[in-house]
Amino acid sequence: MLPEMTFSAAIPFAGVLLSISLLPLLTPKLWHRFENWILLGWVFLSLMMMVQVKGTESTSLSVIQVVLHEYLPFIILLITLYIISGGIHIRLKTVTSPLTNTGFLLIGSLIASIVGTTGAAMLLIRPFIRMNHHRHYQSHNIVFFIFAVANIGGCLTPLGDPPLFLGYLNGVDFFWTLKHLFIPFLVTIIPLLTMYMVIDWVLTKREKAVAPQPDIQFVLEGKINIFLLLGVLAVVIGTHIPLLKYILLMVLALISYVMTPKEVHKHHHFSWGPISEVTRIFAAIFITMIPVSLMLSAGNKGPFAPILSFVTHDSPFVYFWLTGMFSAFLDNAPTYLIFFKMAGGNADILMNPMFKILMAISLGSVFMGAMTYIGNAPNFMVRAIAKQSGVPMPSFLGYMVWSCSILIPIFLGVSLWIFF
Repeated sequence: MLPEMTFSAAIPFAGVLLSISLLPLLTPKLWHRFENWILLGWVFLSLMMMVQVKGTESTSLSVIQVVLHEYLPFIILLITLYIISGGIHIRLKTVTSPLTNTGFLLIGSLIASIVGTTGAAMLLIRPFIRMNHHRHYQSHNIVFFIFAVANIGGCLTPLGDPPLFLGYLNGVDFFWTLKHLFIPFLVTIIPLLTMYMVIDWVLTKREKAVAPQPDIQFVLEGKINIFLLLGVLAVVIGTHIPLLKYILLMVLALISYVMTPKEVHKHHHFSWGPISEVTRIFAAIFITMIPVSLMLSAGNKGPFAPILSFVTHDSPFVYFWLTGMFSAFLDNAPTYLIFFKMAGGNADILMNPMFKILMAISLGSVFMGAMTYIGNAPNFMVRAIAKQSGVPMPSFLGYMVWSCSILIPIFLGVSLWIFF
C-alpha cells in the first residue's frame, strides 16, 4: 500500500520559491551559474516524492496532464504575447509627472480587461520604463505597474485574467464580471493609485530637477502587431479545439517575428532572455506545484482540511481570503477552479443567490495574484524586463514587503466593505 501524501511533499515547491527569492540575493554568482541545476534538483526531488506516494504510472500521468493542459497552454500564450507585444514600439514623449504616471497606470489597468493582464503588461511596460528612464527612483513604478496593470485591472471581463476565463468556460455569463466587479475594482484602484501618486510625488521632490521635454509626441511602430494581437484574442475566445488553438497562436507569433522590422526589435531592446528565464522557472513551479494542488483538491480529506474547513457557503469574506492566499503562491487559474467547485460549481446558482461567493472567489484569485512575483503570469515577466532595462527590482521577499504593506490594508478594507 502506498503512503498518504503529507505536507512534506510540498518541500520541493517551497524550495523552488525560496531559491528564486533568496539565492539571487545571498549568492548571486552561485545562482546565475547553477540556476538550472538547482531548479532541476527540486523538480527531481518532487518527482521522487510523488513516485513514493502515487507510484510511477500515476505520477507520470499527473505530470503529463499538468504539462499538456496547464504549463504548455500557459507558456505558449505567454511566448506569443511576448513576441507580438515585443514587435510594438510606442515612442511616447511627455512631461513626466506623478499625475501623468498615475494616468498611465489607470489607462493600463482598463486596457488589461480588454487584452488581458499579460497582453497589457507586455504592451505597456517598456513605454512606461522609457517614460521614466531619467528618474533616479524607478522601482516603485514597476511595483505599482504589477499591482494595477498586471493584476487588479484584469477583473472586469473574462478576457482580463485566466481565472475569470475559466469561469466563463464553466458557465459564468461574459458580462457578469463587469456588472458585479466594477465597483470593487473602483474602490480598489482609486486608493491604490492615490497612494502611488503620493509616493511618486514625494520621490520626485527628492530627485534633482530634470528639464521637462518640450513637446508631447506619440509614435506607434510595428502596427501589424496590433492586428496580430487582436488575432490572439480571437483565437483564445473563438477556438475551442486546444491543439488548433496552440498551433494558431504559434503561427501568429511566427508571423509577428518575421514581419516585424528589425529596427523595431532594436528600438524595443527585444531579446529572448526574459522569456527564457520565465519559461525555466515556471516549468519548475508547475511540476513541484503538483503535490500541493493534489492536497488542495482533496478538500476536507486532505492535509489542508483544517484550513479548508473554514470555507462555508455563507462566508464570502473567508472565500476571498482563502482563494487569495492560495492564488498568491499557486497559479491563480486552477485555484479559482478548485474554490469554484468547492462552492458547488453551478454557475447559475453562483451568479444569482450566491453571487457574493462568486465575487469573493473572482476578486481573491485576480487581486491577490499581485501579492508575489509568481501569483500571476505577467508578474515575473515584468520584473525580468525591468531588470533587463536597468531598473533595480526588489527581491522575491522584498517585493512581498511592498505588497503586504500596500495591498493587504486595501484588500482588507474592500473585503470588509463588500462582504459584511
